Amino acid sequence: MAPQPPKSAVRAEASRRPANNVQRLREDQLLTKAELARKAGVSPLTVARIEAGQACRVDTKRKIILALGMTPSDRAKVFGNGRKGRTP
Repeated sequence: MAPQPPKSAVRAEASRRPANNVQRLREDQLLTKAELARKAGVSPLTVARIEAGQACRVDTKRKIILALGMTPSDRAKVFGNGRKGRTP
């Protein structure tokens, strides 16, 4: 059996993973942060913060979801299951 990595290494790896899929979905559509921000009616700084895993308002999440061409029922595909640092 392979040795387990130290818990601190596991935590560091988890902190590097995005808390949501916004960046991946944006890049899949070949959109820049500024383009997504314009479509969503938010600032590019807001998009950057969301992609970095920072919290945002429900209304902002809705705007991002719609700007990505998805529906509010796709929330989990975009923002995960609501637990910080986790994706579905």
